[in-house]
Amino acid sequence: MGRGKGVDPLQAGARAEIAGVNDEVAEKLGFEKVSEQFIGECKSKAVLFKHKKTSAEVMSVSNDDENKVFGIVFRTPPKDSTGIPHILEHSVLCGSRKYPLKEPFVELLKGSLHTFLNACTYPDRTCYPVASTNAKIQSLKVSNPLLSHSFPCTSDTSTEDFYNLVDVYLDAVFFPKCIEDFQTFQQEGWHYELNNPAEDITYKGVVFSEMKGVYSQPDNILGRTAQQALFPDNTYGVDSGGDPKVIPKLTFEEFKEFHRKYYHPSNARIWFYGDDDPSERLRILSEYLDMFDASTAPEESKVAPQKLFAEPVRIVEKYPVGEGGNLKKKHMVSHNWLLSDKPLDLQTELELKFLDHLLLGTPASPLRKALLESGLGDAIVGGGVEDELLQPQFGIGLKGVSEDNIQKVEELIMSTLQKLSEEGFEKDAVEASINTIEFSLRENNTGSFPRGLSLMLRSIDKWIYDMDPFEPLKYEKPLMALKVRIAEEGSKAVFSPLIEKFILNNPHRVTIEMQPDPEKASRDEAAKKEILEKVKASMTEEDLAELARATWELKVKQETPDPPEALRTVPSLSLHDIPKEPIRVPTEIGDINGVKVLQHDLFTNDVLYSEVVFDMSSLKQELLPLVPLFCQSLLEMGTKDLTFVQLNQLIGRKTGGISVYPFTSSVQGKEDPCSHIIVLGKSMAGCAEDLFNLMNCVLQEVQFTDQQQFKQFVSQSKARMEDELRGSGDEIVRARMNAKLNMAGWISEQMGGISYLEFLQSLEEKVDNDWDGISSSLEEIRKSILSRKGCLVNMTADRKTLTDTKKFVSKFLDLLPSNSPVERASWNARLPPNNEAVVIPTQVNYVGKAANLYDAGYQLDGSAYVISKHISNTWLWDRVRVSGGAYGGFCDFNTHSGVFSFLSYRDPNLLKTLDVYDATGDFLRELEMDDDTLTKAIIGTISEVDAYELPDAKGYSSLLQYLRGITEEERQRRREEILSTSLKDFKEFADVIDAVKDKGVRVAVASPDDVEAANKERSNFFQVKKAL
Repeated sequence: MGRGKGVDPLQAGARAEIAGVNDEVAEKLGFEKVSEQFIGECKSKAVLFKHKKTSAEVMSVSNDDENKVFGIVFRTPPKDSTGIPHILEHSVLCGSRKYPLKEPFVELLKGSLHTFLNACTYPDRTCYPVASTNAKIQSLKVSNPLLSHSFPCTSDTSTEDFYNLVDVYLDAVFFPKCIEDFQTFQQEGWHYELNNPAEDITYKGVVFSEMKGVYSQPDNILGRTAQQALFPDNTYGVDSGGDPKVIPKLTFEEFKEFHRKYYHPSNARIWFYGDDDPSERLRILSEYLDMFDASTAPEESKVAPQKLFAEPVRIVEKYPVGEGGNLKKKHMVSHNWLLSDKPLDLQTELELKFLDHLLLGTPASPLRKALLESGLGDAIVGGGVEDELLQPQFGIGLKGVSEDNIQKVEELIMSTLQKLSEEGFEKDAVEASINTIEFSLRENNTGSFPRGLSLMLRSIDKWIYDMDPFEPLKYEKPLMALKVRIAEEGSKAVFSPLIEKFILNNPHRVTIEMQPDPEKASRDEAAKKEILEKVKASMTEEDLAELARATWELKVKQETPDPPEALRTVPSLSLHDIPKEPIRVPTEIGDINGVKVLQHDLFTNDVLYSEVVFDMSSLKQELLPLVPLFCQSLLEMGTKDLTFVQLNQLIGRKTGGISVYPFTSSVQGKEDPCSHIIVLGKSMAGCAEDLFNLMNCVLQEVQFTDQQQFKQFVSQSKARMEDELRGSGDEIVRARMNAKLNMAGWISEQMGGISYLEFLQSLEEKVDNDWDGISSSLEEIRKSILSRKGCLVNMTADRKTLTDTKKFVSKFLDLLPSNSPVERASWNARLPPNNEAVVIPTQVNYVGKAANLYDAGYQLDGSAYVISKHISNTWLWDRVRVSGGAYGGFCDFNTHSGVFSFLSYRDPNLLKTLDVYDATGDFLRELEMDDDTLTKAIIGTISEVDAYELPDAKGYSSLLQYLRGITEEERQRRREEILSTSLKDFKEFADVIDAVKDKGVRVAVASPDDVEAANKERSNFFQVKKAL
């Protein structure tokens, strides 16, 4: 494989340097080359192969990206809402022919250097992607002096972490144990649970719990209702994830048949990407594919297009809300269109993407702005243009609407679109959209998501429907054509016909109205109970005894560890393969005009990334909850000379975006937290001056005068927090526990937890009654934080860009006030350490318990990282998820604050889960661990510590380390402690973790029924707090 010179992993642009597969080699391995292209947009050679025997298609993308990606995708269209593709996606990862253990997936989580490891179910396909930067590794002996003996890695030849992952996934999808193992189907899908014949029967299952959580979120119910109504005649008219009311109708026979039919090479699309040997890819695949003959699956799995309606449809649905609340402004309404009766060409798709961005992409976009400024609702619903299915859709609406405003919202959507069709978009808005989308395409910043996976998902969107897999990867030609057309004909000639054809004159429109119903949850619960009572009544005593025995047998299986010989089948690395030193980011600390500046000289493809950090510690305590709204106001209010729309467009035209947000963290060993406001911006190197001028404009010139705009911010924030409470209850629980245990946690919860939601609820009235007071409070926040003193600048780019940018930074800093902020405010606050249950209308719970280990006398050792990850991947995975039926159970040790938290996600249990947490100390005391298992635990921890980062993330991580006072020496010491973790460390940590059992605070976001039952079982266990 030819490597490029220089620092850029993808810059080795010369096509000749990228190795390919010799045609003869491909033929010998059973493949024929269908097409080969060089994709300039991602500097890659892409070859489409077809496996001759099965017709399996393989995209082999070669370049110099070390973050290698593999994915296998099957077309899996369901015929009903039993969730069969989703349950199968979970189940195939529970053991296979070569890897006959309970969950090879978890072993890979524990002991590989993956950068991505997951699986996902779409409405018509199931994807199994993995990624790793680790390729060739020589098998060497382990060098941990605390292990009883050194041992060789899985094989004596060179092993490859990436190919290990690929092999486990290929074996899982083609030869899973689940198709012969009814208990896996029960565990991941659904089963009747009965611990004692005298008790009630319940439903359990991981996917069942997951989907109960999904169906507890109003936005999800709306989205699913819209999709199913738009596509009544094809596979999109049912829920591939599974409807909890329908999941228990799925039989094991149907489950097995679905795998036999669709999980076949003939129905597969396979993707490889990165700097590994393309011939080796085909060799690995041929071993599997050659075992199969061609099948009729591609014909049977074809997705039929939905024919367009002759006239619009209206649907009214009810969704559950809490009892006793104000139902007046709880309605939701959205218009949804199916845009075409067949897939669109890429040029039209790109034009629709631009139209979508123009309509909704920024707070200044006219359709978004018209809806939010109308005051008819609290927040936008509907995802705009969605084009990942066979036919594209467009949806938009509002939530937080009162019943008498429903029609007004519908009319406003149509009249705004009509007006935009007639008048077109402002020239600056079009220019800003073009720059924003083009910047995003060229930057190709996928965050922690591997770039190769992002490209795979883009390609699959067409390839899965038997279209060209190369075309979606190429944007230069359609982008240039669009820019030329706009320049020659004007934007109105491009976008107005699109609005007319696809939206205004399109009769395939579904209007969804969602009505709040405080009794729906209890009606649904009663209906479920009645079904289960009938099931129990139809059983004899022998049947009930048999069900109790089967329940017990399943639990025993779930809680019995795999034997060592089964665990050893999953290949893993040796400790010798792990670098002894942490990843170091080049950091130069200097100063400009007396302000500290951190510079990171990294290749960024001509993009400058910059963060300006301001100290927040002098802010008055009562102003803290206003900080998130202050940050939003800076970006969404106008100046003396610019309206907020003009300012927004200017940022879109000149930069890759600016954001402002608070950052708070404990600092290990210090009582006071670090608390800052960070202004983050990026631009092409040539626009650095514009970037800093606009940052200055946002910080100093924006006026806090727009009362109506601010009122919208409050409504949007309240709606967002309510969504988070229903969908990410574990994060709300974590924030609440931290607020009871340390000051940084308390500050964060004031700006993003239940306390913040309560603040927003009271602020809504205050905006009308005391706008002057609020406006002057926003100004006071600005005065408190905006100062050269305590300011810090962080920049990531190449050396030339960093040098050229200094003069613009200097000017920016000169314009900052140099006044010293008032001294540090005293924020010594915590929430009371009582047990709390936050009650919301939900079918699942989020359960937490936490304590501060430093307060209990613990001194940090790097082994704690290994131990807490191992607890998550074994004890909590087995007891809370596998046996308990929750979608997730994990623990987290915040080494900055000392807070150790246990958390569960979409959990059918409450007290049972807390009991599992309390037994963790005993689990550690009784733990037996061989050398292989310990090595895996260490390697899995290093995989997290060394998480793959793109250049901007490296610069940002380095900044956070600096703010938290973490030195390179400390990072090295922690790494050595991680690498030398022993079983003795696990045993000793048992006493430490008992602090959570003995002194921990408990918080749950849960259903009223489960909290009531818990308080009956353990008298007044929880203090109840109603949130919605």
